Amino acid sequence: MSQPTTLPLRTMALPYSSRRDFLRSAGAGFGTVALASLLADQGLMAGQSKVGNSQSAVQDPLAARLPHFPAKAKSVIWLFMHGAPSQVDTWDYKSELAKRDGQELEGFDQNTGFFAGSGGPIMKSPFRFRQHGQTGKWVSEIFPAMAQHVDEMAFIHSCFAHANNHSPAQFDINTGTSRMGFPCLGSWLLYGLGSENDSLPGFIVMYDSLGRGTPKSRANSWGVGFLPAVLQGTPVKSDGPPINNLRRPGRMTDRMQRAQLELIRRFNQRQQLSTSQESELAARIESFELAFRMQAAAPEAFDIRDESESMHRLYGLDNPRCRHFAKQCLLARRLVERGVRCIQIYSGGLQNADCWDGHTNIDQNHRKYAGETDHPIAGLLTDLRARGLLDSTLVIWCGEFGRLPLVQTGGTGRDHNPHAFTTWLAGGGAKAGARYGATDELGNKSVENRVSINDLHATILHLMGLDHERLTFRHNGRDVRLTDVAGRVVSEVVA
Repeated sequence: MSQPTTLPLRTMALPYSSRRDFLRSAGAGFGTVALASLLADQGLMAGQSKVGNSQSAVQDPLAARLPHFPAKAKSVIWLFMHGAPSQVDTWDYKSELAKRDGQELEGFDQNTGFFAGSGGPIMKSPFRFRQHGQTGKWVSEIFPAMAQHVDEMAFIHSCFAHANNHSPAQFDINTGTSRMGFPCLGSWLLYGLGSENDSLPGFIVMYDSLGRGTPKSRANSWGVGFLPAVLQGTPVKSDGPPINNLRRPGRMTDRMQRAQLELIRRFNQRQQLSTSQESELAARIESFELAFRMQAAAPEAFDIRDESESMHRLYGLDNPRCRHFAKQCLLARRLVERGVRCIQIYSGGLQNADCWDGHTNIDQNHRKYAGETDHPIAGLLTDLRARGLLDSTLVIWCGEFGRLPLVQTGGTGRDHNPHAFTTWLAGGGAKAGARYGATDELGNKSVENRVSINDLHATILHLMGLDHERLTFRHNGRDVRLTDVAGRVVSEVVA
């Protein structure tokens, strides 16, 4: 296939459909231009960005832009453990749990978890912990492969959330608020930095590929909110065609499709003259062009057959238990190589039993999902390091909140806990070997150097070269940002 080309907007004739259409565009248009100039001078133009020191109306929201300041990280791979892994059974070792196993936790608020009144006595972890690396980091036995990388990781043990239910908590950690309708981190990154590859989406999402469904928050977790619609996350499949209807009909030639797209583009642009602030239409115009370019770029990017057998083994593609997640991690590395700005991978599906939501049996649940993800994530870190990509790629691991150190009544699992969870960062300017914050002696609440989700977002943006207070978008009469009116950079985990 020949390299697709895009006809510049300024070369395209836009015929008027009537005299009224002409008069509206000519006569009223002069006043519109004057008004736009006045609004722009005051920074009140809809869709106007404040990405740098001065305001500028971004003509192409996907064009690559310089960060606010130099940074190592250029891309993000966010490994999202959907359903909320237990901090005290993974990375936050608490010897006191075993000592007080079976005792009541005095003063515990039975409304903390999702199932009010179901908090039983203290329960020790069913997993053995060992120290690893030069830093001596305590790690659960369920992560034997990732344990070999702890010296590369910066751990934040004092994260806390604001919601105790999955969907609002997932909105919160993705968008900075527990309400629907706000832009997610990936969209903010595209808004601030643009994309370095105009033939692939700049923000790609991969959710469960075993047919277990989307995360509980569904597409809202990669939604664009009030930002330009073209910054929306693009979900792709790791099996079969990555995006539906990507291949054109066999009888259509490259030239025929180009002519069809130009005709559609002219009609859309004519409509856009009267609705210049509707980002959905602008996004649709761009989506046609991007889809055309992707027909050549996407099949190659998502085809892992040219990867060596040893590379397949490194990620765990030879292991049926983790093959699906291994392929997603390998694809993430290939996408980073090709300039994709943000890749988010969800472990687990929609139902409680299909994700890290270990209400009834924490042992069985966490062994299953750790077994699906441990080897592939370790392979990803090894591969990024070997290729020199880890310095420029920020890898993030977390869930939406943590779990209680108590047994949930009626089983051997744990209920939700918004007061404490662990996040680790690797590469991309994160400080290797850093340990920040702490929970109490049982891992029930973050008590030392507490880190909010706003703080976490501010830190991620900082590692990408973006000042969270300067990355704003004018919406409903105010400059909105990912971190709202809060957030501080956790400089202790920045190299």
